[in-house]
Amino acid sequence: MNDCLFFGSNHNPKFIKNERKKITKPIQFKFENENENENENENESENENENENESENENESENENENENENENENENESENESENENENENENESEIENENENENENENENENENENENENEKQIKQISTREFSTIFLFKNGKAIEYLNEEYSNQNPSKIQIEENIQKVSVGDYNEAILTIEGNVFTKGYDINSKNPNEFINISSLIEDKNDRIIQDIASGNSSIYLLTSNQNAYGIGSNEDGQFFFDSKTLKKTEKPILMMKNVSKIFSGNASNHVFILNSNQELFGCGDNEYGQLGLGESRKEDKIHKLTKIQNIPKGKIIDIRCGEFHSIMLIENENQNPKRKLYSCGNYRYNGLGKYEDTYEFTEIKSSLFENDDNILEISCGQSHTLILTSNSKLIGFGDNSFGELGNGDTKYQRIPIQIKLPKLKFNEDIYNYHISCGDYNSFLYYSHPSFSNLEEDLIKLFRRKEFCDISFKTENGEIIKAHKLILKYRLNQNQNEIEKLQEIISKKSIKESNQIFEMIYSNKIINPKLYSEIKEIINSNEKIEETMKRIYLNENENEKDFIIERKEKKRNINFPN
Repeated sequence: MNDCLFFGSNHNPKFIKNERKKITKPIQFKFENENENENENENESENENENENESENENESENENENENENENENENESENESENENENENENESEIENENENENENENENENENENENENEKQIKQISTREFSTIFLFKNGKAIEYLNEEYSNQNPSKIQIEENIQKVSVGDYNEAILTIEGNVFTKGYDINSKNPNEFINISSLIEDKNDRIIQDIASGNSSIYLLTSNQNAYGIGSNEDGQFFFDSKTLKKTEKPILMMKNVSKIFSGNASNHVFILNSNQELFGCGDNEYGQLGLGESRKEDKIHKLTKIQNIPKGKIIDIRCGEFHSIMLIENENQNPKRKLYSCGNYRYNGLGKYEDTYEFTEIKSSLFENDDNILEISCGQSHTLILTSNSKLIGFGDNSFGELGNGDTKYQRIPIQIKLPKLKFNEDIYNYHISCGDYNSFLYYSHPSFSNLEEDLIKLFRRKEFCDISFKTENGEIIKAHKLILKYRLNQNQNEIEKLQEIISKKSIKESNQIFEMIYSNKIINPKLYSEIKEIINSNEKIEETMKRIYLNENENEKDFIIERKEKKRNINFPN
């Protein structure tokens, strides 16, 4: 079972039964409702068995005489047939034993490994996305469950019924987005599908450009969903009432079909309670639009407007690489890394401090640094998360830090007092010091989760597929049957294709006869060694080095003597965090 802590509003939905409405200190979270449902099913089956036993007892006396006669006849027939069957069974058993012995060792090992992995991943949390309307728990096995607001469901938790394995989830207010390993996005919600808001639909299939339907990342706003495709294009779907899709809300208030927002995009940043969005392009330039009533876009006091409908570049950003941006309803928090400063990572905020807390005592209309002694002493910031009006920060020294609204105890510091500046939150003993890089935080409107995401080599399949979809690191091109270009990485192909240049040429010949969709599936199978399309796999299995495990491929790359090749494949700051290499 996971290490998962919960604190904040426990009212609707009620995550932990027999607990108060406001949980002001972190407590262990367990899927109690599921256990209760299991117990109810067990009780029902026990009652059914009791009823069956009663009816059986009533008929026992009637059946006893018949059974005695039948048993006598059966015993006689058995004794007659025993001698005949013994000879036949001996011959059959000899051949069966030989075949069984050959297969038993292979099957037992495979079954044991499969069962162990299935059981291990079944309730190991990979991600939590939470909002007042719904909270989704994604597990290592690619399945997910959700807790819905009790106004909309009295059955919590319930399984999310999607056939494809899930790699990421994101919830807003009255909308949910599910990203699958195959690159499809399923969504439901009032702003996405007004006719059937409770049914999941595949919105990636609604993108007008058929060659741009593979999604590599998703983000949810308050009532909007953002998609980032493998071709580095950003789309929006849902509400545009604050101009968050770069269109005037007077002409476009809502769209139930993905609309192209921007090309050459590296990352999309938003928040589950926000009506504003940031987009980072491939040149590391930051743009924003949407609600700016309290300066939460960081455009400066001169641009303090209720709504920004046009794609607007954010100026005066501190020097360094933008690692992350998280958005609340009226505030934004930016994490920037600069190798020339100590600590290397610093936090910057903008927006309204009265309602949201910026880690400082004043409203700011540009991104300015949050200064605190809690961020000193080479303590690097690993992760940030924003709720509607509060913020949590996780550091490399195993500290959980928070500030902002605390009306329901969502900061977990033991009271409900508002905190304008950063405070450290005391936590029970976990695996923090041993494995801090696998802990994550998720803030909802009025509650928070701190959870341990179990490392597993099964993640490597996902990591390699994600890497293939990140075109900025590619250095080899292939041409499809329609002349479209698809890019890949030489170093990965080197190990996955038997380290043979002839195999790459054979791959080019295969790709030249395939569509862009088929080509993408072929490369994803090469990268992950996972059979996504059996028919296509049969065409490439001869050139794939299927004997080498994914872990061995990644270890080869990681231990490669060429330092540039290491960074070429995996960004240095993601190595320890996202991919777990063998010892």
